[in-house]
This record gives sequence, C-alpha cells and structure tokens, in this order.
Amino acid sequence: MVKVFKLKNILLVALAAVLIAALSTTAYFTGAYAVYFGNTPRLVPIYSVERNDKVISISFDCAWGTEHTDDILNALRVSNVHATFFMVEFWAEKYPEYVKKIDGQGHEIGTHSSTHSYMSKQNAEEIKLELTTSSEAIENVTGKKVELFRPPYGDYDNELIKTASELGYYTIQWDTDSLDWKDLSATDIAMRVINGVKSGSIILMHNNGLHTAESVPIILETLKNKGYSFVPIGELIYKDNYTVDGSGRQQPAK
Repeated sequence: MVKVFKLKNILLVALAAVLIAALSTTAYFTGAYAVYFGNTPRLVPIYSVERNDKVISISFDCAWGTEHTDDILNALRVSNVHATFFMVEFWAEKYPEYVKKIDGQGHEIGTHSSTHSYMSKQNAEEIKLELTTSSEAIENVTGKKVELFRPPYGDYDNELIKTASELGYYTIQWDTDSLDWKDLSATDIAMRVINGVKSGSIILMHNNGLHTAESVPIILETLKNKGYSFVPIGELIYKDNYTVDGSGRQQPAK
C-alpha cells in the first residue's frame, strides 16, 4: 500500500511537471498566457496591463466612414493625447489621407484585420493573409511596421492568437468598453469610460460613432483631472518577459 501511494505521488508530480512545461512553452511561443479550463488550454490576448502609475490608453477602431474623425483628432490634439487607431484594410485603402493624417499627428496604428470577419472561424493561412495584407495597406502609407492587432468583434481563439504571435503581433482587446457604437449620448459614453478605467486600462472606442467625438473631450479632461495620463497601447504594454492572466491582465514575468 505504501509503495502504491508513493507511486501515485510520483505520477502526480510528473504530470504536474509536464503541464507546467507545456504552459511555459506555450507562453514563450505565443507571447500569451495559457489558462487551463479543465484540461483545455486557452490563450488570452491583452485586455489591460498591470501597472500602478495611472497610465492608460485610448483606442479607436476604424472600419466605416470618417465623418467624425477630424473632430476626434482635434480633441486629441487639444489635450495633447496620443491614441491607438486599429484600421481594417478596406478602410485604410479607401481613406489613405486619414491614415497619413492620423500617423502624422503622432498616433499609433494597428491592424483590425483585412475583411472585419469573425476570425476564429478562419484557419492559419486565412489568418496570415488577413494580417499581412491589412498591415501592408497601412505600412505602404506610413512606412512604419504594424505590431498591434485587434480582432474584429473581440472574437478570437487559440489559433488566431498563436498565428498572430508567430507573425510578430500583440493581440489587443480592451477592459473598458465605451459602447459608443450603440449611439449612446456623449454623456453616457463618457461616464461609462470614466467609471470603468483603472491604471493600465485600454479603452475601446470607434472613429465614426455618432456621439464619440463629443464624448472624447469630456473623457480626456475628466481623467486627466483624476491624475491619469495617456499613452499609445504600444507604450502601455510589456513587449517582453510577461504573462497574461485569465482576465487578460498583462503582467511582467516574475
């Protein structure tokens, strides 16, 4: 009985070691932390960043129209805030003057895919095509390498994150959703953001929401008065030696 008990303990220790090794390999390979639900590993993108300096990022997804984009850019300029814009390929190709304008004003640009599809339904080759062609559309205008990727609809799976990481992209989500696409009032949008952020937050907004542009000055002024400062997502996140927990909170590796 004692021998059987010892053998079980040895097997459990060995199994734990294998799981830890697999987890570490996955984290190293993908740049995303593997969270285990039962026996199923799940890769998690970056939703927010563990930091205590009240630094946050505001981001805008660009997929349709430009009617309100100049007002957003003006609000960012007045507040001396640099944001991150995620562009779909067909938007970048239709509005190259806005790609140039956004880049020229010091904002960061990431890809939001080529076709704005549910990419968890795509295979690795389809994902690679979405990411490479959409990035090329941006890079052809700015001359700058695209490193950030936001999945359309916030939809992702292991294959998407793994493939994006292999291509050198950081997959970015958000922890503060403005819901500006629902055409909420400027006040409602602003209050959702103001009440939702914490140090290291990533704010999701859209370049062509009906009342987004009106809400941006309120958000920026109020949060600055609360002691927050803004940087592009590429400056907010850790680029190396990090993990991402089950909630998507990125943390420096211990």
